[in-house]
Amino acid sequence: MRGTFSSPVREILALTERPGMISFAGGLPEPSLFDGAGLQSAFARALEGDAAHRSLQYSTTEGDPALRAAAAELMTGRGVPTQAADLLITSGSQQALTLAATALLDPGDAILVEEPSYLAAIQAFTLAGARVVPVACDDDGVLPDALEAAAAASGARLAYLIPTFQNPTGRTLPLERRRAIAAIAERVGLWLIEDDPYGALRYSGEPVAPLAAQPGAEDRTLSLSTLSKIAAPGLRIGWVRPPQALRAPLVVAKQAADLHSSTVDQAAAAIWLAEVDLPAHVEGLRAVYRERRDTLLDGLADGLPPGSTWNLPQGGMFVWARLPDGHDAQELLPAAIERAVAFVPGRPFFAGEPDPRALRLSFTTHAPDEIREGLRRLRAAWA
Repeated sequence: MRGTFSSPVREILALTERPGMISFAGGLPEPSLFDGAGLQSAFARALEGDAAHRSLQYSTTEGDPALRAAAAELMTGRGVPTQAADLLITSGSQQALTLAATALLDPGDAILVEEPSYLAAIQAFTLAGARVVPVACDDDGVLPDALEAAAAASGARLAYLIPTFQNPTGRTLPLERRRAIAAIAERVGLWLIEDDPYGALRYSGEPVAPLAAQPGAEDRTLSLSTLSKIAAPGLRIGWVRPPQALRAPLVVAKQAADLHSSTVDQAAAAIWLAEVDLPAHVEGLRAVYRERRDTLLDGLADGLPPGSTWNLPQGGMFVWARLPDGHDAQELLPAAIERAVAFVPGRPFFAGEPDPRALRLSFTTHAPDEIREGLRRLRAAWA
């Protein structure tokens, strides 16, 4: 525990709970878009009559059969043919990272991650005693040659990637790089963790086939996903589709962790997925978030100091920005919070040497008018 630090993102979120705060810090879904009525009905159904006997009882470690079937259908629709038996339900996809670390990493082992990468994944790997090795990236994501070189230099046999709408950068790995990484994994013997919490939230561009669907990666990839971004994060419903060779170890790891995820939450989630018009629900999310993304992008030229740069994500929840030379996002944050606006400095997302100018901005939580006001406050902070 001495080598694993608390998440600065969670600490910033605690600061932003005061009234009037406009926060670009957390990757939080818009709560007004939760299907509260539908989920309330689903929980009521899960707790009716004989159904309650099952929903309130201990269950199998692998998860609710109906939920696994529904999740398998979602995975198949995304291009990874999946059967219910292929999946392990987890308490959010975050738990799947911990289980993978338990099953695949011994203390001192190396794991490759994009630079920068998802902070809570770095925490999970560090807590397992692993050496987290950053791999060079550009604006399109991880560089295949750099990945192969890092694997050879470190002896790593596991790589963690978020190929679609990456956290924190929002970037998407092109198809040709996905194919190259799959070939490298097969050639050098890498297991791949493909984390995909945001893939359903596409606002522009064409979908790219998952890493797990690329030749050479089919039996080497642990595919992670979740209902947190399309249903509600409070459900804590995620899943992992591991290669067959890793299913039994992951089940044992989960048995040791919590026996199984909440039975009643799984039952309600399965009922909700069976009853909701999911394509229409997701399209409603996309329409709202697309407008908010565009509002943020339109205002960054005034909201950030002259000479700042930022990317144009095709989906997800985040924009990655860099302040001009001589600026430090960490030093800017207190002045921003004084003006009731928050963001996340990019420094904690780096496993290697951080870029002090980098910052992450989330656009999903606030309406367009609030985003514009937040950018005015941010301008006042740096000015």
